[in-house]
Amino acid sequence: MKPPLRLAALLLLPASLAPAGEPLAFGPAYLAQQAGYHAAPTGLSGTAAPSWQWPLAPRPQVLRDFNPPPKPWLSGHRGVDLAAAADGAPVTSPAAGTVSFVGVVVDRPVITIDHGDGLRSSFEPVDSTLAAGAPVAAGQVIGTARPGHCTAAPCLHWGVRRGEDYVDPLPFVMDLRPSVLLPLDR
Repeated sequence: MKPPLRLAALLLLPASLAPAGEPLAFGPAYLAQQAGYHAAPTGLSGTAAPSWQWPLAPRPQVLRDFNPPPKPWLSGHRGVDLAAAADGAPVTSPAAGTVSFVGVVVDRPVITIDHGDGLRSSFEPVDSTLAAGAPVAAGQVIGTARPGHCTAAPCLHWGVRRGEDYVDPLPFVMDLRPSVLLPLDR
């Protein structure tokens, strides 16, 4: 197979069919790292390892993607907006952790879950009866979505931080590696 055809074939294979243990050199983590952000949880091989649950059920539509600013002090979208089935929809913890904050930030009720290893999820606007320090299990209801974030439809803003850096929440719940075709001569 000629090199350009092999490259084209490599770029079109679904990542789930790629050989086990082979990292994808130009996957989301690599690209985000080049932009100065840490995008996805990764295993030792560098491949994506989604292991969290969606905070809304059924699996929500993503209304607005993660769009971090080029510099931390500039404006941007430091999380994702997820369509809620309705105002008042239950919001669940995507992974086990401990409530680290419940309160109002500016004019919206927010809850933050510390998942350990420097990872924290924040949700807004969410009403919650939990208190800081409360342990939560993956999938446990942590509150209810309130109106006010998206103007056209009920939605939930979900942000994730690793240390002080905002990261894209989606790689924690879905495999975002690019599709890659393997050479036919394997």
